[in-house]
Amino acid sequence: MTQLLLLCRSGYEQDLSEELIHGFALLNIAGYPNFKKGQAWLSFTLVNQPAQALEQKPVKALLGSLVFARQVWQVLGEVSYEDTQDRVTPLLQAFENIEPNVSLGHDVLVEHADSEQGNELARFVKKFNVPLRQAMRAKGIIGRRLKSEKTVKQAHVLFTRSHHCIYGVSINPVSAPNPGGIIRLKFPPNAPSRSTLKLEDAIKHQLTEPERQAIFTEGANGVDLGACPGGWTYQLVQRGMHVEAVDNGLIQEALMNTGMVAHYAHDGFSYQPQYGKVTLLVCDMIEQPDKVASLMAKWLKLGWTDHAIFNLKLPMKQRFDCVSRCLDLVRTELGKSFFRYRMSARHLYHDRDEVTVVVVQSDLI
Repeated sequence: MTQLLLLCRSGYEQDLSEELIHGFALLNIAGYPNFKKGQAWLSFTLVNQPAQALEQKPVKALLGSLVFARQVWQVLGEVSYEDTQDRVTPLLQAFENIEPNVSLGHDVLVEHADSEQGNELARFVKKFNVPLRQAMRAKGIIGRRLKSEKTVKQAHVLFTRSHHCIYGVSINPVSAPNPGGIIRLKFPPNAPSRSTLKLEDAIKHQLTEPERQAIFTEGANGVDLGACPGGWTYQLVQRGMHVEAVDNGLIQEALMNTGMVAHYAHDGFSYQPQYGKVTLLVCDMIEQPDKVASLMAKWLKLGWTDHAIFNLKLPMKQRFDCVSRCLDLVRTELGKSFFRYRMSARHLYHDRDEVTVVVVQSDLI
């Protein structure tokens, strides 16, 4: 059997479990989760599957498209410490025994869950990473000259308690390079609201570099539906876009003074772009997710926007079903069009009870 370790937002373990069971069932792979509510991580066991199954393209595609997972890697084992004065040696022994055709590259990623219990370990984990890395390099476990025939993977360690950890290796290129799969952003002091971090997270996490360059180019323009007070508009302006900010509420005066924002006091569901179309549509309206998904699909299908980034507010229950239904709605509508697109949905670190969806027209990149 092969086991996965996945990190998520605290309280979303069940949603991630449902997503995994559903996704692997479509690949005719049986599996089962193990978690406690609120712990912000879970293990998922693939029944009657060797580790090589994780190298299959359909499996990597599934793991790379998970909505509710921040981090995922392959579990190799666990360590329970009787002597917490020496946590390094047992891990050295564990990593020395991995399969010979795998090289562990140049670093090790020590992580903790983003939960109340996990965050109590944050200071220790940050400090422990250095001596573990140094010891692994001294032993030649990481940092060796790599042989071309070997598979290079990142070493991972997750501390669940001060006396217990799980260790494993990355699944390339699915596993996140950042601890916990989290991109930590600083709040810009002149931004109108903290919601600005959600869009910045999406731009950095869900768009590729070629996509960012193609979308945020000279002469690009955008529409922000439900813009008040301007958190998402701020991100577009920072990237040189002229923005139609649509909301019955007021937009931050400093944003308006940039000369790059035109404010329209209008209902977001009936608004149309002033000049026929825009480069990018963004939307963070607090509305029913089905209605927002339908509106975004309409803009894309009618050619009012080339690309879209939007948030879907989630219900308290059956959140995976809600996201699946909304994404299927968008796929169905865009299936009636004649352009190729890439769609990504993620429960980002700066999201709360919502997911961020990105739709990019591939032919325009």
